Amino acid sequence: MFGFNSDNTQGQVTELRDRLKSEAQLNDDQANQVLETIKNFVIEKYPMLSGAVNNMLGGK
Repeated sequence: MFGFNSDNTQGQVTELRDRLKSEAQLNDDQANQVLETIKNFVIEKYPMLSGAVNNMLGGK
């Protein structure tokens, strides 16, 4: 239940990016920046979630 299926997770990130583009009318770069900002915020505030967040939104 709590494990990450990388194919499913990537699909959900793609869906979220598409929603940002359509509902907030962002372009690709803007949607990616929003996701990166959210990722960095969550990791900063909840470092114990960094592994899960990086798996879901891409680690650097």
